[in-house]
Amino acid sequence: MHDRALVDAVLAGDRDVYRLLVERESGAVIGVCLRVLGDPDEAQDAAQDAFVRAYRSLAGYRGDGTFGAWVGRIARRIAVARAAGAGRRITTAVEAAAEHVSDGAADPLEYVVDVEEAARLRQAVDRLPASQRQVVALRFFQDMPLERIAVETNVPLGTVKSRLHRALARLREEGDLRPLA
Repeated sequence: MHDRALVDAVLAGDRDVYRLLVERESGAVIGVCLRVLGDPDEAQDAAQDAFVRAYRSLAGYRGDGTFGAWVGRIARRIAVARAAGAGRRITTAVEAAAEHVSDGAADPLEYVVDVEEAARLRQAVDRLPASQRQVVALRFFQDMPLERIAVETNVPLGTVKSRLHRALARLREEGDLRPLA
């Protein structure tokens, strides 16, 4: 079922469908909050607030993007507001690496490099044409299977595969993606 149809079912009174949407998107939404707040417990709270706010605002969901992206934007705004309200800065890669050291992680420098490389890759993905960017974001940033991407975007599976292939080829050509060894 497409997200718009699911939201319409919730608006018609089917709360179980909303529970399904929350279960489906909770990992990504918590991840958004965690990247901003840097604290797993606070990220959980912010994500919960985001889902409550999204539920109350469902009538405003236009359906021109995925429900996950929509609630993710809500979650990011909530997390940023929480961080600002608590007088904290948004967590940086270096601060997160320092936390990893205190948590017993192996190599903080490697962690910082990974975070910076991920940010560089996201910027490269942002430069892709919209149709390719959407497929790459859904596949790799939201860990969505190709079949579900086809359903979510209302595009044939072959087209999804083609867009993903072209996007990855372009990222490799421009040096933004290392070739697989």
